[in-house]
Amino acid sequence: MLALEDGTVFYGTSFGAACDAGGEVVFNTSITGYQEIITDPSYKGQMVTMTYPLIGNYGVNEEDGESAGPQLEALIVREASRIASNYRATASLSEYLERHGVPGIEGIDTRMLTRHLRERGAMRGYVSSTELHADTLVDKARAVAPMEGSDFVRAVTCRTPYEWDADDTESVEWQDGHRRATAPRLLPPARFRVVAIDCGIKRNILRCLRRHGCRVTVVPAGTTAAEIMALAPDGVFLSNGPGDPAALPYVFQEVRALVGRVPVFGICLGHQMLGLAFGGRTYKLKFGHHGGNHPVMNLRTRKVEITAQNHGFAVEYGSLNGKEIELTHVNLNDQTVEGLRHRELSVFCVQYHPEAAPGPHDPFYLFGEFVELMEGVRRG
Repeated sequence: MLALEDGTVFYGTSFGAACDAGGEVVFNTSITGYQEIITDPSYKGQMVTMTYPLIGNYGVNEEDGESAGPQLEALIVREASRIASNYRATASLSEYLERHGVPGIEGIDTRMLTRHLRERGAMRGYVSSTELHADTLVDKARAVAPMEGSDFVRAVTCRTPYEWDADDTESVEWQDGHRRATAPRLLPPARFRVVAIDCGIKRNILRCLRRHGCRVTVVPAGTTAAEIMALAPDGVFLSNGPGDPAALPYVFQEVRALVGRVPVFGICLGHQMLGLAFGGRTYKLKFGHHGGNHPVMNLRTRKVEITAQNHGFAVEYGSLNGKEIELTHVNLNDQTVEGLRHRELSVFCVQYHPEAAPGPHDPFYLFGEFVELMEGVRRG
């Protein structure tokens, strides 16, 4: 049973782990990529409804996760495939969730649930395969901590600094066979040292940075600006992550101390951290942006980029100093801020996920721009 805080209840069938879970219920419009969604740390504290009706048909494998394992609280689908029909698969979706202690519910009307969330907004929910009293589960849903004011970054950040892909075996494009066979000749020399602040970073972001000639040191959220600068970085990257950005002063205050000292590039939560570091405000979206095919206008090129997104908060551009901060990207569905750039300093950010590469344009140009900024600073 899935119960929402407004009293709405859905009945389905359990798969994955036979346990209870609570969190904010959101919907994701992606057709494929469910393993990447499940393992995205930005979903910590949330239960994800997939709008595509059949999920799990190509199973899961050991290479496609965006982190070490599932990060969401529960998965909600119309039908969970029992067949893992792909030669790379090492387990079915249900087996994978069960192994990691994550519950799933299938057989509910996900179209109805999605429309409900679109009309009323994302809301707290609770899923159980043992407690089947509707009133009890609704009460448990209402007891779930709201997303506003919640810090989930502490649960997903790394505990100690580490070097990403020190032996250059994980960052090359996946080939027929495996990544490691051709790694030495496919990656460019590591010309720049980048420090990435891990608020829940996705592995594909790290791969993209390495593919653009960066050697990346990942540090925990809350690492001070002085500690970061002591690593002598050519640039600093601010990662994606879960929860309310306004609840992370221990991150954006340190980001504020970095601005102007080194080139900075932020994605998703990193974009919001920069918005707050610039003195702006963030606010919660009604049901957020989760999934593929979100049209974003690049105001500099006047091209529309078809993007992958995963966020429940946005930066309020009117709260920023427009003489200092330029609006570079706008969401064409709801006109929310999708990109910012400092007019004088080497600092820029986007709300969407360029590393996910869903659209027809070059999805990695922003990583190239980050490299150009570091190259410019190095040349003086």
